[in-house]
This record gives sequence, C-alpha cells and structure tokens, in this order.
Amino acid sequence: MKKRMQYFFTGYVQGVGFRYRAYHSANLLGLTGWVRNEPDGSVSMEVQGDPDSIDRMLKMIQKSPFIEIDRCDSREIPLIPEESSFEISDV
Repeated sequence: MKKRMQYFFTGYVQGVGFRYRAYHSANLLGLTGWVRNEPDGSVSMEVQGDPDSIDRMLKMIQKSPFIEIDRCDSREIPLIPEESSFEISDV
C-alpha cells in the first residue's frame, strides 16, 4: 500500500547535495514526489510510494558525510495518484 509523506529538514542541509541525493535515491527506489530548498535554509520534501522504500530513501540521504540533519518533522498527507516522477523543485 502506498503512502505520501511530507518532510521538513533542518540542519546543514543546503549546499551539500541533499536534493540530488534525494532525487537519485527516489529514482532508484521507484518513488515519486519532489524536494526543494527553502528560503530559511531548510529543505522540504514530499515523497510517495511503498513505506519501506521511503524509509530506505531517508537512510540513503542520511548516509552522506556532508549532510547533517538536526531535525526532521514529518506527516502523512493525501496521495497524488497521477504523479509519475520525483523532481527537484525550484519553487
């Protein structure tokens, strides 16, 4: 069963390859959604797919020696059935 999660990451998360790691992890695991830098220095992300794959994605992001996540807030949100890819968003 699929689920969609919304995440807000703070810490040393911009300028360290976070979005590209998320993008490549999501594509490797068959997940959809988006990730973007926020003006306050945080990163937000929505990801949709198998719950185990979402957990694996988060672990893959955290394994980077350059990314330091101080806080991660999350919540489950409604699915977007027509979504078909994972994107790096500039918005």
